[in-house]
Amino acid sequence: MSEAILDVHDKPKTGQWISLSLQHMFAMFGATILVPQLVGLSPAIALLTSGIATIIFIIITQFKVPAYLGSSFAFIVPITIATETGGIGSAMIGAMFVSAVYAIVALIIWKTGYRWLMKLLPPIVVGPVIIVIGLALSGTAVDMAMTIPAGDGSAYSLLHFSAAIVTLLTAIICNIYFKNIISLMPILIGIIVGYAYSAAIGIIDFTAIGEASWFAVPEFLIPGVDYSFQVTPTLLFVMVPIAIVTISEHIGHQLVLGKIVDRNYIKDPGLHRSILGDGIGTFISSLVGGPPKTTYGENIGVLAITKVFSVYVILGAAVFAIAFSFFGKLMAVIETIPTAVLGGISILLFGIIASSGLRMLVDNNIDFGNNRNLVISSVILVIGIGGAKLEFSESFSIEGMALAAIVGVVLNLVLPGLNKNELDDGTE
Repeated sequence: MSEAILDVHDKPKTGQWISLSLQHMFAMFGATILVPQLVGLSPAIALLTSGIATIIFIIITQFKVPAYLGSSFAFIVPITIATETGGIGSAMIGAMFVSAVYAIVALIIWKTGYRWLMKLLPPIVVGPVIIVIGLALSGTAVDMAMTIPAGDGSAYSLLHFSAAIVTLLTAIICNIYFKNIISLMPILIGIIVGYAYSAAIGIIDFTAIGEASWFAVPEFLIPGVDYSFQVTPTLLFVMVPIAIVTISEHIGHQLVLGKIVDRNYIKDPGLHRSILGDGIGTFISSLVGGPPKTTYGENIGVLAITKVFSVYVILGAAVFAIAFSFFGKLMAVIETIPTAVLGGISILLFGIIASSGLRMLVDNNIDFGNNRNLVISSVILVIGIGGAKLEFSESFSIEGMALAAIVGVVLNLVLPGLNKNELDDGTE
């Protein structure tokens, strides 16, 4: 056992329970509210659905996996594209279909084992796709950091850029120079310091905070009520292929978490259960207007540092997230965060996403002296970052990151040199 202060099924005392759960909530808070801010969704709904999805996940995994589910950054570009082509409701429908993919994959794993999936999505495919996710967003982050949003146009502002720089430097300092819990919350702390600096230089309008009520119901987006339920081929091909990345990310998190708490979560409760929990969490979230969900590395880091593995602490964090989503004043504060502050933190965050793809390639000793690996990664990067598109009609196209992910999987399967034994059924 990994020297647990509180093991997975241990219940903390009330005071300790509250403080430990709040710690987990704040660890995920910055990243979870950043995603909806970037794609035009409600931060309150993102918080609410993160709590609900986490509770669902823990129930489905039989109270064995202490993982928190927050907003997924992998879907920022797909949600943006889906919204531009068919409105925000289109993105929600796409997320529902992503959850269906999770359910199908979970069913197949339950019947056949998991090893085939881990071999179908090797690092040489997933690593470059993750790099694409980060770099495809780089222009957006820099533009947000340097400009004043002004209707349909924008103007360069050194004043706003200074707010972005302060935010970025704060996050970097927290991440590099602190080794305790602070190092796990660089996004949240960076946003707080950047917000304070922005207030000091006068680029925040506080009117909305004064007008907000203390209690406010989150803005739900219900299919058939707030938008029409319409499915198009383009929508499916924009959103669904990203499941390639998020499922791989999910597997990685389960392996890391298992090492931390000294359990094999791939076998018990099983990868099929954890993927299903992730998928149902995403479905419920999209059903009410929240972003797709994923297990959060920040909260896994908190577990590693504190040695508190209790699933009840994670449940407490979920309850706090649900409660905070109805705190109208707090949500109003979030709405007033300057675009420059979000841009500053995004420079670091999107860069880290890209670098994590590089790290995956390095950690798995990918040999780029092998032409097969070189070809697969090169094609994925250029197609994804370059924004390549397959347009079959006005209503059906596959582009950018989604196309890169599909091409990567296909190339890995058809190019000579693949070890056929890697595609076994994984039954043990």
